[in-house]
Parts: sequence; C-alpha cells; structure tokens
Amino acid sequence: MDEIKALYTEAVELLTQLIAIPSFSKEEDGTAACIEQFFKKKQITYRREGNNIWASNLYFDVNKPTILLNSHHDTVKPNAGYQLNPFDPIVKDEKLYGLGSNDAGGCLVSLLACFVYYYNKPALAYNLIIAATAEEEISGKNGVEALIPQLPLIDFAIVGEPTLLNLAIAERGLMVVDAKTIGVAGHAARNEGENAVYKAVKDIEWIQQYHFDKVSDLLGPVKMTVTSFATENKQHNIVPASAEYLVDIRVNELYQFEEILNTLKANLNAQITPRSTRIKSTLIHPNHPIVKVGESLGSICYGSPTTSDKALMPFPALKVGPGDSARSHTADEFIFLLEIEKGIEFYINLLNGVL
Repeated sequence: MDEIKALYTEAVELLTQLIAIPSFSKEEDGTAACIEQFFKKKQITYRREGNNIWASNLYFDVNKPTILLNSHHDTVKPNAGYQLNPFDPIVKDEKLYGLGSNDAGGCLVSLLACFVYYYNKPALAYNLIIAATAEEEISGKNGVEALIPQLPLIDFAIVGEPTLLNLAIAERGLMVVDAKTIGVAGHAARNEGENAVYKAVKDIEWIQQYHFDKVSDLLGPVKMTVTSFATENKQHNIVPASAEYLVDIRVNELYQFEEILNTLKANLNAQITPRSTRIKSTLIHPNHPIVKVGESLGSICYGSPTTSDKALMPFPALKVGPGDSARSHTADEFIFLLEIEKGIEFYINLLNGVL
C-alpha cells in the first residue's frame, strides 16, 4: 500500500507538470520532454521518436508475449467557455483542474505508475511496453500509427482513456464520404437541363430513411448523417450541373467499411469517394483474458461511441481508464484525485490477473 501511495503522489506531480505545458496535437514537444525527464528520474531506459516516447520492462524477454500500455499526451485546444486558466493545475474540492487532466492525463500517469510498479519485477508472464503517444486527438499519422511498426509483436493492448474504469470492448468506426451528383446545366426559365440538386435531395432522403440490418448489442445501429451540402452554381437562373454533400458514417463492429460503401453505391445517384477509412470499428472478444479479469474487478463491458487510438491498432485492445468521457473537451476540465489513485490500483490489479 505504501508503494501505491508513493506512485500516486508521483503520478499527481507528473500530471500537474503536464497540464502546465501546452500540448496541442502536433505541438507536444514540451510534454514529451517532461515525460522523458520522468523516465530519467526513474532510471528507466526509453526511446523517443517525434513526440512518441516508449519503454520496456527491465526483464524484457523476446520469447514472451507482450502487452502494450498506451495513452496520449496531446490535447485539444481549450474552448471559449473556460473560466479557469487551462494551463494552471489547481486542486479544489479534491479535483485537479486543467486542460488534459481528464482526457487523457489521468489515464497516462496512472498507466505510467502501473508500469513503474512492474518495471523491475522478474518472471512476469508477459513483457510490458509503455507508450505515451502524440496526435491522438486528431488521429494523426505521427502518433501511435507511426510507433507500432517499431515495436515488437504486440499480443494485446490496454488503451488509457476515461471510461470510469469500465471496459470499452468495442468502439464505433468513423468513415467520411464525399458524394457528388452530376446533372446537366440549363436555363431555369426554359425547363432545361438535369438538376443535380434534385438528385442529391433524393440521395439525402434515402440516407435519412435507410437502416442497416445488423444492429450491435454493444454499439447499436450504423448511423449516417449528411453534414454539408454545396453547389458551384451561384446564379439563380441556372440549373446546377453538379452538387456535393458530405456523409458522416458511424459504423458498428458488425460491418466492414467495404460493405457500407457497396450499399451506398448500389442505392445512391452520387459518385461516392471515401475521404477517410482509417478509423475502423473495433472489438476485443468479451472472453479475452484481460476482459474477464476486468469483470472480476467489478467493471462492466460496454461499447464506446467515441474513437481512440484503439482504432489504429492491428491487435486486440481494451480501452479503460480513470476519469469520465463526459468531461472530455469541456470547459474547466478536471479529474478527481481519488480517480487517479483508484486508476493506479485498478491497472495494477488488472495486469496482476494475467502476469
């Protein structure tokens, strides 16, 4: 217990340091340097490339399977509703305030504490790698996606995001689709041409009414939303020859992106071009050992409507951590100090069930 208390004290100290350093996505140099100093202080050998920093346990054995512990140190920009200084880490009413405190600083420092706890323990059943990564908030290509090829084979990951310590075993995927309908220009007064807007409207009505058959117990149905519409035509008397609209599609774990695209192409007038297909839906099997251990600790499984670096991992990953997703990206963001303490204990106990 004294060891965990010491780890908790160090974790809170580190988090206050991180909060005080602006670390917007692609601008994480300062927090990366701060995490480097943490590893140096603990005399842990680490590597850094770009703003990704990672380390392995002292007794790493290439013949053993490996668990990745991952969370991010970038943040969104503070919104206009802040009453407090987002870079001033203050404690009030047992809450630590500051940008990134909840998403995902509390998770990151809790995972780091857990890694330190196991770092020099011999005869573990798994190797451990801790990775503090960049660009998560923008799903950037210089974050965990760039790091994974440099790591040894990963058997599964624990991704630190605020889940109230419940087990996000599934995550919605995100596909953004550009759609363009083609008509024929003509003079509006003479009933000429073929109106591309009318074609687009029919498409949008179909999107609004269509329901994909497979509904997930964890994530519900696939959701499609038209989020923008435009034509190049600015004259009132010309029938538009083209119209463009954008579709935001949130995909459950029962569909591949290709299935969604094929359905759209078969039913829409528009030419369909996927803008983004990197953020795929994910599922770690409910019977996976790490999930069963989490359940034994009292956590419940659920499907997360939000995305994370879990979507970019080509291996099973469990998203779980202290804090509350509902606080993420809100003004005067905070995390309860008790959540950090409980988070450290939870991660240690979670790994203890498989190590």
